[in-house]
Parts: sequence; C-alpha cells; structure tokens
Amino acid sequence: MAERPYIVGNWKMNGTRAMLSQARSIDRAAQNLMKVEVAIAPPYTLIHPVHREAGQIAVGAQDCHPGAEGPHTGDISAVMVADAGAKFVILGHSERRQDHGETNALVREKCSSAIEAGLRIILCVGESEETRDAGKAENHVTRQLKASLPENLDNAQESLTVAYEPIWAIGTGRTPTVEDIGAMHRAIRATLSDMFGEEQGAAVRILYGGSVNPDNAFELLSADEVGGALVGGASLTAESFLGIVIAAAELNDQPA
Repeated sequence: MAERPYIVGNWKMNGTRAMLSQARSIDRAAQNLMKVEVAIAPPYTLIHPVHREAGQIAVGAQDCHPGAEGPHTGDISAVMVADAGAKFVILGHSERRQDHGETNALVREKCSSAIEAGLRIILCVGESEETRDAGKAENHVTRQLKASLPENLDNAQESLTVAYEPIWAIGTGRTPTVEDIGAMHRAIRATLSDMFGEEQGAAVRILYGGSVNPDNAFELLSADEVGGALVGGASLTAESFLGIVIAAAELNDQPA
C-alpha cells in the first residue's frame, strides 16, 4: 500500500453503551498502530459517546438525511451527526439501497448534504450475485459510482472514499477472489480518474468490504488498488477488529 490504509468498522444496528469498552480498547490499540487510519461508525446513539471516549480513532455515522432540517420524523441530518462528533458518513450501503429503496439520485443528494456539513463520505457501491453471474458487475458498479456522486465534490481526495462491497459477500462468509477484487478496484480507479483527473482520481482510497475478518484480511488487503477495508460483523469486538488492523499494518510494512 502506497499510503496509510484505512480500516473502518461499521457497527450497523448493533451496540449500546456497554459496547463503549470495545471502542476504548480499539482506540488504545490504534495509538500504537499509527501506520493505519482507524475509524468506527456506531449507531447514532453512540456517536457522541464514542467521540468523547476516542482520542485516536475517527467516529462516523452510518447514514444521514439529504436535508439539513425539517419535518422528517425519525431522520437525522448531516449537520446533526457532525454536531455529535462524526467526521464522516457511510452512504449508499447496499442494506440502505435494498431495505429502504434508496436510489442513486437519493444517495447523491445525501452526499451533497454531507459535504456541505463538512463530513467526509464513504460511498458504497456493489453488485448482486445475479449481476456478477451475468458478466455485468464492472459496468453496474462504475455506473452506480458515477450516478451517486454529487456535482459539488470539488476535492475528491479530501472528501471521498469509495467502498466496494459485493452484495452477495456481505455477512455471508463468502468472498470474491483476490483477482476479482483487484479487477473491480481497477475499474473503479479508472472511473475516478475519468471523473476527477489522474491526480485526484489516484488519491481517492478504495476500500473492500464483504466478510472481511482477521483470517482473510491480509490476503484481501493485498489485492490491487485496495486501500483498506469496510468491516461489518468483525468490527463488533476489539479482538477481531484489531486483527484486521494489525494485518493492514503488517501489509503496509512490506516493501513495495
């Protein structure tokens, strides 16, 4: 890896205040693993508590509403999560797209709102098993990427991280081959370069997500153009999450 890898834990709909001990353990360990950038996206209720506890790791949100305020019962705006201490927001996750019917257009609006609130974006893209079996995975993912990014993204290097998550590998224990991951990440990289120019496009980190765990992390992170991981279930305990962080640190130590 040419730069510091980025390992992000997505706690999804898991976690009460009892899990703050896990966040503290991750934060303490991250202080000794400075070659890796570590972050956690807990549920909304824990953003401020984790932010208050964490000295080294960044804290983010798992979603936000496209508007800044208004009569939207139960929704949370980008301004609100930033005020709670979030530094980034995960947008366009397949579970949001599938379970809540989120379109590329809606994801684009949310990205714009997050940027205006000063948040970094982790934009998720990925294909279904049917799309991959039909040989249309790369075309689907690159089109999704283009359609989900907003026009007000002036500094992609600072504002944007892309997370490639094949839908069929999320939480299933199944993973694509290292060759397949590399091919998709190269396609995403080429699209970013087309959109933002060679320099900016080359600087945007692309994460892999989909059943990443301590046992397979080193191999998956070694795939071409992989700049880190978006981790789901394996991020819920410090022990398993830190196993992935350590794998990223070891890989980053290897000569290019």
